[in-house]
Amino acid sequence: MEQFNLTATGYNLNYLPEYIAHRHGFFREQGLEVTVNIPIPWDGVLDRLAEGTADMALGGIWVPSMYRDRVQNYTVFAQIANRSPLALLRRGHQEGFKVADMAGSTVLMKSGGGASVGLFFKMLLRENGVDPRSLDYIQDLDGLMLGNLFQGGMGDYFITDNLSARAMAARNSDVSVVLEMVSEGDVPWSVYYRETATITPKILDAQKRFCIALNKGIDWVLQHDAESFRDELAELFPTVPVDVTIGVTNNFRRNGMWTSTSVPRNGFDRWQLGLADARLVKEPLAYEAVVNDGPAAAAKQTVGSTE
Repeated sequence: MEQFNLTATGYNLNYLPEYIAHRHGFFREQGLEVTVNIPIPWDGVLDRLAEGTADMALGGIWVPSMYRDRVQNYTVFAQIANRSPLALLRRGHQEGFKVADMAGSTVLMKSGGGASVGLFFKMLLRENGVDPRSLDYIQDLDGLMLGNLFQGGMGDYFITDNLSARAMAARNSDVSVVLEMVSEGDVPWSVYYRETATITPKILDAQKRFCIALNKGIDWVLQHDAESFRDELAELFPTVPVDVTIGVTNNFRRNGMWTSTSVPRNGFDRWQLGLADARLVKEPLAYEAVVNDGPAAAAKQTVGSTE
């Protein structure tokens, strides 16, 4: 069994197919003993890669994009989350909400796990014809703290992960989810990557086998209504009411959160434009500059040839 160590920026529902692949033995079927480390703070994933204690990192593609040709070059070899897992809450009811009407409001959004929340939301504003500078933001605080402050009266809107948003709305009738961003188009939200200079033929083979197992996890989740694995979801996310987890999981299943391990070019190009608008990159990067689809493509061919 080959050790293949993963360092991840967090523990999230949008990583569900990976958890399923691990629990159901799909990685072991490919000869991989996958271990997971979640450093605090999250950017410790880059330290794990640099010191060689991790074979891959899981997180936002904005990091390899931002670092390229500045600090360190990383190559993305697979994707797990194809959509944004965020949700927008406001006090009161959800009827009549439009993104285009948000100008002049104050938005609370957590940022402890990186820049993705603000990057995606401000890109969404621009796509809806709203200048992000027309809103005020409170985002340099812990997510739990911001959630409590929002429920106590601070700001007009609160952005957090979809699971936390639905859980908040379920226990607090004074707030409602007005937008689940999984419905807002493709974007390579969560990807696997490692330092470009350390990639060898042996690593590429392990990445291919990892993709085979992860694709099997994705397919398993897509083929099973979340209600049918209620107990498993309760074990994976014990702090959230299981009915909420089931609802969000099925919403993700319906709306393209999980597709395949390949990073889609259209979603990549869209995200690069958002990163350029946010000044994280000077100009949108080419797909091949950041992504090597070889392992994911080879995984698909391997599975196809055995069916």
